[in-house]
Amino acid sequence: MRRLTLYGWLFVLLVFSGLSSAQQKKLELDPAQGRVEFTLGASLHTVHGTFRFKRWNMVFDPATGAASGELVVDAASGDSGNKSRDRKMHKEILESEKFPEFIFVPQHIKGSLAPEGASHIQVEGVMNMHGGSHLMTLEINVTITGGAVTADASFVVPYVSWGLKNPSTFILRVSDKVDMTVHVAGRLSDAEKGAAARKP
Repeated sequence: MRRLTLYGWLFVLLVFSGLSSAQQKKLELDPAQGRVEFTLGASLHTVHGTFRFKRWNMVFDPATGAASGELVVDAASGDSGNKSRDRKMHKEILESEKFPEFIFVPQHIKGSLAPEGASHIQVEGVMNMHGGSHLMTLEINVTITGGAVTADASFVVPYVSWGLKNPSTFILRVSDKVDMTVHVAGRLSDAEKGAAARKP
């Protein structure tokens, strides 16, 4: 009887272990449907521009909030609609030949992600930009419809305090922070069995 009880407990543990793995989710971005927009305030005018996504994949556990993966933006794709200004941005500010990517690494999700419909979550992680790593929390509005996902977030990047040069001149004064708006779209699916969402 004692042996049967032990086997029974082992069976229960294996079942629940399998359920825990099955609960993990994988979110993959379609770069063609995503966009990153930036707004930089200045004394003479406000600069608007865009960046392109390279890729985004994230594995997370809805039960614990643990997450891993990366969201990668092509720094060299930055475009404000003015060629001379963009050349200066890439050469003197972003140094995009030396630092060609912005990479956000998710570590933890706060909030409940509904299997269908709208949700609001917080994603904590690390932004790797221009050779530095910075803790960030993104406030994200998510909509899920039949596995298709859209998500939107707005946040501020204090680029000067992060070590990037301020492009201000004697005449033109530029803000030391840039407003970012992100829109992504992709698919939500079950992660591969046994793939754990761990903090990097």
